[in-house]
Amino acid sequence: MTDTGKILTEMNDRSREVFRRVVEAYLDTGDPVGSRSLTRSMSEKVSAATIRNVMQDLEFLGLLDSPHVSAGRVPTQAGLRMFVDGLLEVSDLKQDDRQKIDETLGSNTADVGTMLDRIGSALSGVTQGASLVLSPKHEAPIKHIEFVHLGQDRALVVLVFADGHVENRIFSPPPGQTPSSMREAANFLNALAEGRSLSELTTVIREQIDARRQEIDSLAHQLVESGLAVWEGQGGLHERLIVRGRANLLQGSDAEEELERIRTLFDDLERKRDIAEFLELAEEGEGVRIFIGSENKLFSLSGSSLVVSPYMNADRKIIGAVGVIGPTRLNYGRIVPIVDYTAQLVGRMISDRG
Repeated sequence: MTDTGKILTEMNDRSREVFRRVVEAYLDTGDPVGSRSLTRSMSEKVSAATIRNVMQDLEFLGLLDSPHVSAGRVPTQAGLRMFVDGLLEVSDLKQDDRQKIDETLGSNTADVGTMLDRIGSALSGVTQGASLVLSPKHEAPIKHIEFVHLGQDRALVVLVFADGHVENRIFSPPPGQTPSSMREAANFLNALAEGRSLSELTTVIREQIDARRQEIDSLAHQLVESGLAVWEGQGGLHERLIVRGRANLLQGSDAEEELERIRTLFDDLERKRDIAEFLELAEEGEGVRIFIGSENKLFSLSGSSLVVSPYMNADRKIIGAVGVIGPTRLNYGRIVPIVDYTAQLVGRMISDRG
């Protein structure tokens, strides 16, 4: 049992109720909660002085905090964690929320990327947060690869798959690339690529680079390795992450400290830093997971929360994830079933499309 879980089991009924009501009121309003306001909602008639004493005890345990000079209390990160783990009441998915998410299926588009983009937009609209959708890797055999020189520090890789799927990805090539070195790199890749998926090609190319290192022009060699990073390393994962609804995070934020926190979050989202961890977070267990504040490896600097769930293909293999990011005072009870339903929906759709 965790420390917070032990604290919760050792609390008496009054302390547990005060703690729960403080957290619920804070999640609802975002404001510190005072003892006087709680006297009107407690199940038993108790004085404000009694509630203040209980709040002080909860503060001593590290579950509540007193912001600035306010007489009210707000939950700490540890307090929110304990509430989510032990006291959170998850509501049923509302019919109108389900309908808004289901409506994204109306177009019946064959393009998985477009479908996931629409689902991300719907998820953002329903939750009023920023939505994150990590799309699955495309594992069909490759038919053709081409590099296009766009400028001194930009290039395009065009991936044509045997099933007709085409992906265009912009990346930063190593310095000194020329159109001829890019053609040489593309020829090298195409000689190995046909009939292989990207994952298979990655392994083969590494073996070939080691075996033929002396045969490949050094600049083309650098480009091959940079191109690999586009689909295997951070670049590829960046392309797979769909972010929608960032503007929602600014609504109702006027305090300078809060705006700075959100600017940091925007910066994180723009760079999509450490996105490789997004799927790792979801893969640690089935179902919805909640990461609060510094537990949230992706956006720890922004003081935000991430509610995330993986989705699976027909073979029950985790291939992607969907999530919602917002302030730590998210309405977790409502967000959890929305994320859970969306993840299951995406998994079914991907499975149906084979």
